[in-house]
Amino acid sequence: MQANRHTIVLMQSSPNRATRTFMDYGSISQAMDGICGLYERKLKEINPTIQNITYDISDLYNFIDGLADLSALIFDHSIQAYLPYDRLWIKHRMFQHLKRLASH
Repeated sequence: MQANRHTIVLMQSSPNRATRTFMDYGSISQAMDGICGLYERKLKEINPTIQNITYDISDLYNFIDGLADLSALIFDHSIQAYLPYDRLWIKHRMFQHLKRLASH
């Protein structure tokens, strides 16, 4: 059941409340990929002429920390409800996720 836990990522990119948005994913892993994808799109916007952009975990953490707000609501099947997780949890989970991807 751990693999397919519906995850809603809540994000606010700037202090302006109008930048609040959410992204909907079928699993925690997909949500982590989605956050990486947001960062990669931001890098491409900033560096449109660079073909292959590389970054490390500290760059990704800086992006996450630079957001006005970032949290996740993850469905817990045992209580049939969503549980909230904060930015620090997302960063920890992101590290685990990327480490797992790198080992394959």
